[in-house]
Amino acid sequence: MRNQDVIFHLAANADVPYSVVHPEEDFEINIVGSYNILQNALKNKVKKIVFASSAAVYGDAVYTPVDEKHLTVPISPYGASKLAIERLGYSYYKAYGLPFVTMRIFNTYGERQSRYVMYDLLKKLYKNDSELEVLGTGDQRRDYSYVSDTVAAFILAAESDKSNGQVYNISGGKTVSIKRLVEMLTKMLKIEKIDVHYMQKSWVGDINVLSADISKIRKELKFTPKVPLDEGLKRLHTWLKER
Repeated sequence: MRNQDVIFHLAANADVPYSVVHPEEDFEINIVGSYNILQNALKNKVKKIVFASSAAVYGDAVYTPVDEKHLTVPISPYGASKLAIERLGYSYYKAYGLPFVTMRIFNTYGERQSRYVMYDLLKKLYKNDSELEVLGTGDQRRDYSYVSDTVAAFILAAESDKSNGQVYNISGGKTVSIKRLVEMLTKMLKIEKIDVHYMQKSWVGDINVLSADISKIRKELKFTPKVPLDEGLKRLHTWLKER
């Protein structure tokens, strides 16, 4: 960390089901690891930390779209660890003057992705385009941000003095259901007939609705999502097929 201006802190156990089964490992990696980063950033006089938090800190939404003032009641060890780091980082900003900004990511997707819903669905469809199993009811709703948009938001936060001590939601600003996502993917792949089986159950800690209000980051950091969902899906598909 010597001679560094900004640290983008994305290191974590980012697997919610894993955090439920292995909470002690989630705690050591996420919370203790972040404490080490804060201590060393302070020691080396780093100018700012931009922290990748998660919509998981909100838990089940009381209202949607969720803004940054929404209650934070996480329902998984992962979500709880992210919230703890947010609080710890803010305390270092107030107590020691270490600039710290929190970016609450909803769902980021795109090239170089190696898991999560879009990747998993595409891999299944490549293997079998006549039948598809999907976790949950399909009524779960998500708000997706293409990877280049998420990166742009992080850079804006790093460059802005207004961001110090602040919390921002990052998303594409448009919520779709898993059923709608499946329809978009099958249409993109030109699959006309397919049996889709919704398994009804999902993993422990899965949040039913993740819908973000991004008016704060739009106003304060001038962030605007540029890649619509249909275009982002095409880019992810092209990248995956090339490999």
